[in-house]
Amino acid sequence: MSSQQERPVRPVRPVKSIVVPYEPDTPPDRLARLVHDEVSERWRAVDRSAHAPHIVAVPGDDGEDWTAAALVTARPDTAYLKIVDAVGDVRAAVAAVAAHARRQELVQLKWEGWTARPEDAAAAGFATLSPPLTQSEGAAGPAAGYVRWLRDDVVSAPPYYGQTTHFTCGAVTALVAQVHAGVLARDALDRRAELTLWRDANNFMACEPVGLGVAVRRARPSSQVTVHLDTDRPVMLDHLPPGDQEWRALLQRASRTDADRVGVPIDPRHLSLTEIRDAIGRQEHVLLLLSLAGMQGFDVPHWVLCHGVVPGAVVIDDPWANASTGDTWVDAHLLPVPDASLDTMSTMSPEGFRGAVTISHPQRRPVPPSAPTDE
Repeated sequence: MSSQQERPVRPVRPVKSIVVPYEPDTPPDRLARLVHDEVSERWRAVDRSAHAPHIVAVPGDDGEDWTAAALVTARPDTAYLKIVDAVGDVRAAVAAVAAHARRQELVQLKWEGWTARPEDAAAAGFATLSPPLTQSEGAAGPAAGYVRWLRDDVVSAPPYYGQTTHFTCGAVTALVAQVHAGVLARDALDRRAELTLWRDANNFMACEPVGLGVAVRRARPSSQVTVHLDTDRPVMLDHLPPGDQEWRALLQRASRTDADRVGVPIDPRHLSLTEIRDAIGRQEHVLLLLSLAGMQGFDVPHWVLCHGVVPGAVVIDDPWANASTGDTWVDAHLLPVPDASLDTMSTMSPEGFRGAVTISHPQRRPVPPSAPTDE
């Protein structure tokens, strides 16, 4: 959840930098002098083009050579930048990236821990991210990661758990919400719990909103669960042949009967971004169904956890990272998404419906914030 702290305002010294696209086949000569083979191989190992890779470099006094540089990427339609590696004068490179992010009015900067030293991260105002409990299937990210908020915001961090299958995103978001709320022990979040909740919620293979809400209520009867779904028709079935749609639709109707039986209300109104923000402000968690078309380039329904807000953006945790684009858990964890982008992502085709599950946890224990405010 977001909180504000008053801190003395310090003048920000201008940082001279150069920003150029990163072309792995034709890197600038000035970059080659700074990058070691291991770093260069990592930068070129995957096609990062979908994440707008670019170099932020610090020129030397002569204006010719570079004294520092960083490879910077980010998921589309988000409000952060990620440093993959910083080379040369590392602290100068990071300062240049921070200034670059501020010029774009972004709210957050991340740094993958491939080569970052903890002391350099701390000196630049970054907080250490807790290591992931698991990483999503096929996505081997760094062992460490760092985050720095660029405004006055502090957002409490749930544990990061990457889904271990291609279809358990709904179950993972529900379990992470419970751990974040302090109603489920951190060590209880494991693959057994993931698959058990998915088995109770799934519509073969994905989890639709009503079935997910019912499964959460069954697993945690003390929590108040509400399903938000502004359509009466079965959802997430249009890609299937008619015969497969028919029996899955029957199961979705059965889920509505179960919802009535266990006391899970189904709100038929369109859940607005304002209402999502208000729910988070009340320390509720919002499991939100969205399309990955904007952030990943393919129109697949996917569940994320909305758990924090900052001015202009909602902070989510995404249980899946796309290794083929250089995406890692550092991107997916504490991910700020602008309101307008999240509104578009979660307007689901073909009818423009929105599906969500809100969870209110009684006697929620406070969770410490993830990072100090930027100085």
